[in-house]
Amino acid sequence: QVQLVESGGGLVQAGGSLRLSCAASGRTFSNYAMGWFRQAPGKEREFVAAINYNDNTNYTASVKGRFTISRDNAKNTVYLQMNSAKPEDTAVYYCAAGSYYTLGKGTYIYKGQGTQVTVSS
Repeated sequence: QVQLVESGGGLVQAGGSLRLSCAASGRTFSNYAMGWFRQAPGKEREFVAAINYNDNTNYTASVKGRFTISRDNAKNTVYLQMNSAKPEDTAVYYCAAGSYYTLGKGTYIYKGQGTQVTVSS
C-alpha cells in the first residue's frame, strides 16, 4: 500500500502561481512513477503530468510550459509547480502513483484524496 496526501491547494488569481505537494508513505516511493490528475465539476478526470524515478516527465498539452512536475525521493514527495495559472485550471488535483506509461493513459494504482485549486479571473 502507498498512502498519498496532497497539500498546497487554494485560491490564486489568473497569471499567478501555486505549488502542490504530495507526501507518500508506505511501500517504497522510488518503485513508482508519480503523477497528477485533475477533475473539474461536471468533467472527466484528466491526466496532468507524470514523472518517473529517472526524472523523465510527461505533460498534457494544455499545461506544457506552465506546469512543472518534480520529485524528491529522499523526502518521498512529488510536487506540481503551477505557473501562469488560468481559470480553466480550476479543479480538484489528485496525486497518483503507478506505472509511468499507464499514468499518461489515465490509469493509476494509488490515488490521494485531492486538493482544490481555484483560479479566479
